[in-house]
Amino acid sequence: MKILHTSFECHPIAKVGGLADVVGSLPKYQSNFDVESFVVMPFYENSYLKKKKIVEIKKGAIDLNGISYQYVVYKFKPKDISYSVYLIQIKDLLDTENVYGYINETQRYIGFQKAVLDWIKSEDLTFDVIHCHDHHTSLIPFFIKHCSEYKCLENTPTVLTIHNAQYQGQFAHDSLNLLPQFDFNNVGLLDWYGSVNPLAAGIKCATKVNTVSPSYMEELKKNAAGLEGLLSSESDKFHGILNGIDTAVWNPETDGSISKNYRVGNVISGKKANKTALCKKYGLDPELPLFGFIGRLVYEKSADLLADVIRETLLKTKELNIFVLGSGNEEIEAQILELKEEFKEHFNAYIGYDEELSHLIYAGADFLLMPSRVEPCGLNQMYSLRYGTIPIVRRTGGLKDTVVDIGDGGFGICHNQATIWDISYSIGRAIELFKDQKSFRKIQKQIMKIDNSWDKSAKEYVDLYKSI
Repeated sequence: MKILHTSFECHPIAKVGGLADVVGSLPKYQSNFDVESFVVMPFYENSYLKKKKIVEIKKGAIDLNGISYQYVVYKFKPKDISYSVYLIQIKDLLDTENVYGYINETQRYIGFQKAVLDWIKSEDLTFDVIHCHDHHTSLIPFFIKHCSEYKCLENTPTVLTIHNAQYQGQFAHDSLNLLPQFDFNNVGLLDWYGSVNPLAAGIKCATKVNTVSPSYMEELKKNAAGLEGLLSSESDKFHGILNGIDTAVWNPETDGSISKNYRVGNVISGKKANKTALCKKYGLDPELPLFGFIGRLVYEKSADLLADVIRETLLKTKELNIFVLGSGNEEIEAQILELKEEFKEHFNAYIGYDEELSHLIYAGADFLLMPSRVEPCGLNQMYSLRYGTIPIVRRTGGLKDTVVDIGDGGFGICHNQATIWDISYSIGRAIELFKDQKSFRKIQKQIMKIDNSWDKSAKEYVDLYKSI
């Protein structure tokens, strides 16, 4: 079986969030089930690709509202990726350094999808399933089914994975001329509440749709940023498949980004060494419990509450340290930076993203804060478990599916609401758990044994492919 994954992100080539980790890992694990997976993504002018040897395999052209754009397809299979990656380069459209954040996003997404299908069609390539990830590639099912230009592909099944339904890629109807020619009687498949909505179109036209956790699938029926009715009407084609993690990359026994490697048998000394290294670098006391936050500083992650939580907690007690790694909303970033001056001995932060630092935090922290308002699956809590770091989470989406509270016989600390009180109270519970070193160490060893690898999830995806 041959599967083509279409995505705007793929780790380690280009990463903004969890989408990149999923697309970077899932194809590798699918190979264990007699599946040959490929990834096609944009060619970015980033530092990673500048150092790699890539091979040009195809040139072509696409039209966007009367303007012709030349595209080049490159093939790429480096040592750190076990499957082939195809890169689409479109001058003046996709030749950017960053993945997102440009004023011509709609043109970029549509241009990429048209180039992918033009390449497949012109080279007469055959895939058993085209797997589309998020709204950036969710027009492909519509193009295949309803655009005459790609009629030769209309029998190719498609799977759409919704990683985050908050982002839907909407644009105005006056940009419909960017799309390939189609029968205007089918325009309703593109429309949702007066806009062209790529995610909604993908849900309507894909053969199967899945979310990245079972709980997130249920939550979307009640809160899907306006798509609730559509999800209910299309519920027969929906599946909830929990993401996994790449246990080869996220492995404290072999991780080259941490100060000392460790396993379950020496987790105490291993985590102590990493905690000491992290605390020494950022001026914190390694004897105190260390709480980490890793993620985008945005509303969905409840990052707007972080500064107040940290201030309230540290004014109440100095029995802990907190470290934040992330970037996002400028106002939230400024609030976090103010705290660095206010609580020098107990708080520090790195504004931005540093992959190596994130590994060191997972290895060195005692607790990980994930008070998300929205968390379709979440990978950070699974990374923390792998490294013996106890997650503190809000019961939502994939967090609800992967973390069980210690009060319910589990191994994490959970709360129900995204409020300052709930988060602060959970931090207090964690401090008390840390004081009970016997119970704390027992849980550390327990969570390192939890299997959140891709093996089970990859098989579920393969079964989904086979069903269509």
